[in-house]
Amino acid sequence: MDSREQEPAHQHDTATQPTDGFDEEKARRGARLLLEAAGRDPDSAGLSDTWSRRVPEMFETLTEGSQSESGPVMRTFDAETDGLIVKTGIPLHSMCEHHLLPFQGVAHVAYRPGEEMVGLSKLIRYVRWQSRQLTTQETLTRDIAVGLADELDAHGVVVEVTATHMCEVMRGIETETETTTREHVGTISEADRTQFRESIRRHDQ
Repeated sequence: MDSREQEPAHQHDTATQPTDGFDEEKARRGARLLLEAAGRDPDSAGLSDTWSRRVPEMFETLTEGSQSESGPVMRTFDAETDGLIVKTGIPLHSMCEHHLLPFQGVAHVAYRPGEEMVGLSKLIRYVRWQSRQLTTQETLTRDIAVGLADELDAHGVVVEVTATHMCEVMRGIETETETTTREHVGTISEADRTQFRESIRRHDQ
């Protein structure tokens, strides 16, 4: 038998195709099916709002990072320094695209400005927005670094993320560990790297 005859072709109707923006109705149907899969009655008094309202609203919030229109407005002003600007200890909460479970930790961000710089609170808002999507820690770290470099037209950006993954804590090896990823974009000198590491060390003390 031809190998192509052994496996059925994957067919998708329009109801299962990805759509632009968040589809609240699909979120309702999916949440309801998950409750049924777990042997629960989705129409019971304690669960009717779970699938019809709470989960769709929660999921829309946690995936808004995939919608460019939800991103923070990164208003810039003339750079007052050409030195490295470091922001440490930014809280980070995201969702593993493999298991739909959260991972959380901290992000440390540094950039060397070009002609413009941004308010420090915008770095926090940007990390929070990028984190609100289904992703992996490796991809998220890269997305933050590349995105900030583009938004700020910075000479260089370096990002480090340390996080604990609930897909390891709650299932699988059921052990709580930390994973660290680092990415840089543009020109980051060895002196910049040393300053960045020292800032993180002081934060961790």
